[in-house]
Amino acid sequence: MSGRQGGKAKPLKKAKKPQRELDEEDKAHLEKLKSQKKAAQDMASKLGKGPLAGGGIKKSGKK
Repeated sequence: MSGRQGGKAKPLKKAKKPQRELDEEDKAHLEKLKSQKKAAQDMASKLGKGPLAGGGIKKSGKK
């Protein structure tokens, strides 16, 4: 126990991973994922903000 040392010790920083080179196949895959994500966002914006599931069992106030 030395002096004012208290609490957790700070974790050491990890070394950064080197950026790997992307070949044509990887680039095409990433582009496909981007286009799918954009299409999903477009569809969501077109649908608007309404209830996704409709109906179901409706209960009346009577017993």
